[in-house]
Amino acid sequence: MVLQKGNFILVDHVGKVKETGEVFDTTIEETAKKEHMYKEGEIYESKLVVIGERWVLEALDESLTAMKVGKTSVVEISPEKAFGARDPEKVKRVSLRQLTAKGITPSLGVRVDYNGKMATVRTIGAGRVLLDFNPPLAGKTLVYEVTVQKKLRTKKTKIAALVHRRILTVEPAKFKFTIEEKAVRIEMPEDAFYLEGIQLAKRGIAMDIQRFFPSITTVKFVETFKAEPKIKT
Repeated sequence: MVLQKGNFILVDHVGKVKETGEVFDTTIEETAKKEHMYKEGEIYESKLVVIGERWVLEALDESLTAMKVGKTSVVEISPEKAFGARDPEKVKRVSLRQLTAKGITPSLGVRVDYNGKMATVRTIGAGRVLLDFNPPLAGKTLVYEVTVQKKLRTKKTKIAALVHRRILTVEPAKFKFTIEEKAVRIEMPEDAFYLEGIQLAKRGIAMDIQRFFPSITTVKFVETFKAEPKIKT
């Protein structure tokens, strides 16, 4: 099955640092637990990718058209095409007092927000802290094991996937869709009514749908509130 730009696909991946074999990212729960990087509350599942949209690293995105559904491919990405070379000028030494004054308690390897920029704490000693403002994977060659699990074909499955991408914590089967030529009606499950950021999520969904399906001019979200049954006395 040939893949091409614009295809909606579901992919699983395991990302490793070539030099050390360290796994830094995965969509697979079993792998996360095995590598001691499992996070409670994290959702591990195949990820929606629209080929060419750069929802993954550009170099990885470009390799997707050479892959086949159901097959695992290995993609090696140089630092230049991943997170760039490591810049020594982005490593700064600051006083511990400056950090604590900002409410930051540094510990080795932890990422901290310092003056609006994220940095990794490299060393602590003699009242000084070494902060590395490079991306954590800067200077690393990355190796991705990628499996294209499925190619989405119908408008309904594509729209459902776009909704799930924005509202991950609600089961996809709980949403109901009515799709017409120029309009989409999405019946929202009660689980989604009060989610934090739900209004922004709905706006993002509407923009996604209208972008990928230009003929659709109206996206309607329906929330139905039902009265609690009265208890007979």
